[in-house]
Amino acid sequence: METYQLFINGKWVETGETQEVLNKYTQETYANVAKASEKEVNQAVEAAADAYRNNQLSPYERYQILKRVSELLQTNKEDLAATITHEAGKPLKQARSEIDRATQTFELSAEEAKRIHGEGVPVEAAPGSENRMAFTIKVPVGVVGAISPFNFPINLVAHKIAPAIAAGNAVVLKPASKTPISALKLAGLFEEAGLPKGLLNVVVGSGSTVGNQMMQDSRINLYTFTGSAEVGLKLKQNTGLNKLVLELGNNSPVIVDKEADVEAAAENIAAKSFAFAGQVCISVQRIYVHEDVKDAFQDKFIQAIESLKIGDPNDPETDVGPMISQDEAERAEQWIQEAKEAGAEVLYGGEREGALLKPTILTNVTGNMKVVCEEIFAPVVSIQTFSDIKACIEDVNTSSYGLQGGIFTQNVDTAFYAARNVEVGGFMINDSSQYRVDLMPYGGVKDSGSGKEGPKYTIEDMTEERLVVMNLKS
Repeated sequence: METYQLFINGKWVETGETQEVLNKYTQETYANVAKASEKEVNQAVEAAADAYRNNQLSPYERYQILKRVSELLQTNKEDLAATITHEAGKPLKQARSEIDRATQTFELSAEEAKRIHGEGVPVEAAPGSENRMAFTIKVPVGVVGAISPFNFPINLVAHKIAPAIAAGNAVVLKPASKTPISALKLAGLFEEAGLPKGLLNVVVGSGSTVGNQMMQDSRINLYTFTGSAEVGLKLKQNTGLNKLVLELGNNSPVIVDKEADVEAAAENIAAKSFAFAGQVCISVQRIYVHEDVKDAFQDKFIQAIESLKIGDPNDPETDVGPMISQDEAERAEQWIQEAKEAGAEVLYGGEREGALLKPTILTNVTGNMKVVCEEIFAPVVSIQTFSDIKACIEDVNTSSYGLQGGIFTQNVDTAFYAARNVEVGGFMINDSSQYRVDLMPYGGVKDSGSGKEGPKYTIEDMTEERLVVMNLKS
């Protein structure tokens, strides 16, 4: 059984303690990983701060390294995809897709490294400044503290570290404790690509120790975090005036209008509700169906779900594998039970075997049930009906979250009315809430966070605008 080390200041570091990483399907130990103490976290931040001061790369050098990492991802695709499948339980075909997306994320970040620029400022137009010229430049923020989640253990890491390196920053990364091996292997690709020591450091440990220590370190200039709204709020309250990029919780709404292509909507939503067992921030959770097409939609929806293959994530045909742990599957099962006790009905699914929870449809739900108003992060959706689109959108907007949503309709007026009025960071027309490509601006409103992912947009957050004014001789 392999033991993985931390990556600090360009070296692989052993510590006095290790933690197990489980195979999420078999629940057996897959590997051991060195666990960081205060000492290693301090070393990582110190290395990043020193590298930022002394190992600055030109924009073209950043481009070359990031482009090389994107190439190495493809070279090592099968090994990395297998790692994701083992440590996250993600079905193999979805893990392979994640590597392809991460390849694009690094390639996009590489290109953006060459495009960072300021702009001219016409100060000479102000009285008394006729002999002055001004322009802005973009400078790195310094040290970026990145905290990533388990559900995309390479691509969401890529969305943090690739733009940070592209912008000229140094990084201290804390990957999710349940899925740290992918990030450590990614650090190895950076080493192979020639990244100078200290510009990327990876430390593994719990949020209560490693995360809290990072949060309190004044040498970190920006924090980028993907996770729960609770932890995001804690970061905001405890990091002073530091910059934050927060991608937090969600309970994505999708509307199926009476003028929708019902069959296409059902097939799309089935595929996008249950990918990676619903453990995606933009997985469909709340479905609002017009009463005129409810029966037709539900029939087609169940048919589409029945075509999904559930089980061993190592099988390349599997669509829905285990949740990240049996505890999480039991939690979701308890939420389903609470909803049933309050009057909800299980239209389909609901059965659990270990960490495997069968895709589940609930009807007769109310807005105060956890399965509706909170983020379930499981293969569970609820269906509600509506007769008036305006009232439906008012209901949609009662959520405290607002990451992404969508509508299926052939009526352009209805589509644009929904796009203007649903309170989300991204809205999809004739697609589900889970649509995402890695170049687009991705981020939410309300309790879903602040700031944007997508390399071009993240770089804006990971740089500072500096004004330069020249006083010229007359």
